Amino acid sequence: MTVIDPVVHGTTSLSAAMREGSRAEHEAAEHSSFFEELLGGRINEAGYAAYLQRFRVVYAALEETTRAYAGDPAVAAVFDPDLERLPLLEQDLAFWGADDEVDSPAATAYAARIRAAAAEWAPLLVAHHYTRYLGDLSGGQAIGRLLTRHFDLDGSSGVALYDFPSIAKPKIYKDGYRARLDALGLSDAEIDRVVDEVKVAFNLNQAIFEELGAQIDDFRR
Repeated sequence: MTVIDPVVHGTTSLSAAMREGSRAEHEAAEHSSFFEELLGGRINEAGYAAYLQRFRVVYAALEETTRAYAGDPAVAAVFDPDLERLPLLEQDLAFWGADDEVDSPAATAYAARIRAAAAEWAPLLVAHHYTRYLGDLSGGQAIGRLLTRHFDLDGSSGVALYDFPSIAKPKIYKDGYRARLDALGLSDAEIDRVVDEVKVAFNLNQAIFEELGAQIDDFRR
């Protein structure tokens, strides 16, 4: 196996800079009221469906844009059809009896930023790719288990979003993903741009939670 030497940002690799540089934004998104209520089992089926509808907009934009830019070296380093969530999201929406349409300024803004970031500079798209998919492979696995219990589900039906049947060992996969990021050869200034875009991604994610939070009384179990 070839060992890839990381490109360092001072003394920090790109992947570590992305993680550490966005920690505050990540924690803020995780502690939004809607998200905490969802994980606590206090959001009903309609609320979870509303969550899925919004993230369907996001993943549709991310996956369409990633495929469009897959020829760029930075995007090619992380592109993998096995990560794609859109078909699984649509399965979940069907399970919950929800359609694909949603009026969501927050989700629309998130999707627009993904497309604009790619057009501006392809590594900015990688920031969005990293934020969504490594999150799904990390905390998303625990979220899927919690929701399965809260909604008394049988298997992955209704929470297929968090299922990665082609990735048997998420930790090994994530380590390889980060190694590919670290091998991109970005300058310190370029790393800073990518880190700033990861922050943008988490803030856009939080905006969706805030939008849902504004309706939280309708979504309480």
